[in-house]
Amino acid sequence: MHQTTSGEDEFREYVLARGPALLRAAHQLTGHPLDAEDLLQNALAKTYLAWGRIEDRNALDGYVRRAMVNINISQWRRRKLEEYPSDELPEVVTHHETVTSDVHEELERALQELPERMRAAIVLRYYEDMTEPEIAKTLGISVGTVKSTVSRAMAKLRSALGLPR
Repeated sequence: MHQTTSGEDEFREYVLARGPALLRAAHQLTGHPLDAEDLLQNALAKTYLAWGRIEDRNALDGYVRRAMVNINISQWRRRKLEEYPSDELPEVVTHHETVTSDVHEELERALQELPERMRAAIVLRYYEDMTEPEIAKTLGISVGTVKSTVSRAMAKLRSALGLPR
């Protein structure tokens, strides 16, 4: 019978405890459940390989999230554009069962309609609470580009949600 090391057990416990929250972050980055699962799995594989070198266990979520962002960016840089971003978003049809879940669902849909760089900038800024310089470094763009990207993305989200500018 194979005995696992304490590091493997610790990693397994971490994934069990933090997996759902990390999967939500991956879904916000990709906009698609299956892509989110793949992204998280790739990030966790990288984290597992680096597990012994990560001394600050309180920084694990940040390490995994940074890996997800980097992997996601690499994927969109390699991929040929098959979909072209548009200035106009399609009208989103919603069903109003409860106000809270409706707003959340509408926001999720609107986020998914954003071009990938805009979605990444919004997720990093408002979900991960990163500063503009941190986002610039993570996405490999200038701080000015971060500011304009977030501004344009917020305008698109407000428009998609029918909110005043």
